[in-house]
Amino acid sequence: MKKRTAKVDRKTKETDISVELCLDGTGKGEIDTELPFLDHMLDAMTRHALFDLRLKARGDLEVDHHHTVEDIGLVVGQALDIALGDRVGITRYGFSLLPMDDSLSQVAVDLGGRPYLVYKIANRKRRTGQFDLSLLEEFFRAFVVQARMNLHIEHRYGAEPHHAYESVFKGFARSLRMACAIDPRETGQPSSKGSI
Repeated sequence: MKKRTAKVDRKTKETDISVELCLDGTGKGEIDTELPFLDHMLDAMTRHALFDLRLKARGDLEVDHHHTVEDIGLVVGQALDIALGDRVGITRYGFSLLPMDDSLSQVAVDLGGRPYLVYKIANRKRRTGQFDLSLLEEFFRAFVVQARMNLHIEHRYGAEPHHAYESVFKGFARSLRMACAIDPRETGQPSSKGSI
């Protein structure tokens, strides 16, 4: 089977982002966003989804981290959509209940073509180190629009913010891995409408 891949470049006055994505990889990541916490989360996502991801992002971080985080979501989401192609044969749905020490996150994915995000985080800490954790909602919102997917994230509990968001990203990864998997019994697009 031919590997499902995509390459996307996006350059604006605010950001310059290059992504290469392989859905049928082994979990190898080469990620450089100049935001160490985001690098760590995307590396965890790559490893647990078993995607291969090369990502380089430069942004106007001296202004704000918002543009860079949101645009990374846009570009990686677009790459996922391209790599999925016509989505024939995919499992379509994926879900995970994932613990990370004191934290537990539940994530569900539908790759059915309809962008929607539900995002509930029990942890109320605003920062880890220098990183503004509220920006991760913008990352996921941008991702689902470009990937044309439905995503429900619920961080149920956990006081340590690093553990909280790592459980979210690993749960997201495991859900994507399941949803992107090829089902050998599915011969068309997995939809009762006959189209995604």
